[in-house]
Amino acid sequence: MIFLSAFADEAGASLAEQISALKKNQISYIEIRSIDDVNVADFTLEKAKEYAKTLLDNGIYVYSIGSPIGKVDIDCDFKEYLVKFNHVLDLCDVFSCKRIRMFSFFNSLEKPDKVVDYLKRLVKIATERGIKLCHENEKGIFGDTIERVKYLMENVEGLGFVYDPANYLQVGEKAEDTLREFFDKTEYFHIKDVIAETEEIVPAGYGDGQIEKIISLISKDTICTLEPHLKEFGGYKDIDDTELKNKFTFNSNAESFDFAVKSMEKILENQGYKKTTRNGVFGWEK
Repeated sequence: MIFLSAFADEAGASLAEQISALKKNQISYIEIRSIDDVNVADFTLEKAKEYAKTLLDNGIYVYSIGSPIGKVDIDCDFKEYLVKFNHVLDLCDVFSCKRIRMFSFFNSLEKPDKVVDYLKRLVKIATERGIKLCHENEKGIFGDTIERVKYLMENVEGLGFVYDPANYLQVGEKAEDTLREFFDKTEYFHIKDVIAETEEIVPAGYGDGQIEKIISLISKDTICTLEPHLKEFGGYKDIDDTELKNKFTFNSNAESFDFAVKSMEKILENQGYKKTTRNGVFGWEK
């Protein structure tokens, strides 16, 4: 089965808006990134417990913490940074979550040994707590190209990998090349599409990310997290300081989110999937 998850903060800032969007679109998982424009890494444990209860009361499960860990200069005070990292690990316990999305540092291209050392240390700490770190190929960090993501795979044992097709396209890689290299090595997928030539973010299936090809290759239980970026949302500037180029125009974040879901559902239907449930969780099965 394929299970959809989502960065629901793209539908609305408040937890109520995010839950409403997920329930409306029959999505049972969330990759939690921000609530009320506060980044997940800055949640207090007390507030996180409130959020966790509300999510569970509404049948929503946190699949991954969409953290900013690793989106920091490689020459940061790493000992101090570990305090923030350990807080995010504590949040995993609160949200009953076993994965953290993370990155491989800014201004790090000339310092591969330092990147590997830091990632190994983070993986060791997380693994000891039963948490899987999943590296996303974000543009502007060390692991943004095929060559450097392969380097991380070869040198950081225990690190998981998220595949974001749009991010690869934005650094000049081709979808057919990245799929060939990484499909079988991917922990889960981010669903974001882009027209490579114009750099316009578009709904799944409207760009060059070969989202339908990804779905056609899946043969086991897999999570696909919607990260549509179809309209600027609260907190966007905190995660990406570049202009968000969109081809489609929407009246609201909720509208753009709904369209992103429908576009993904169309791809799933084209590949022979039908919406169903397993143990009360929505998913798609052939």
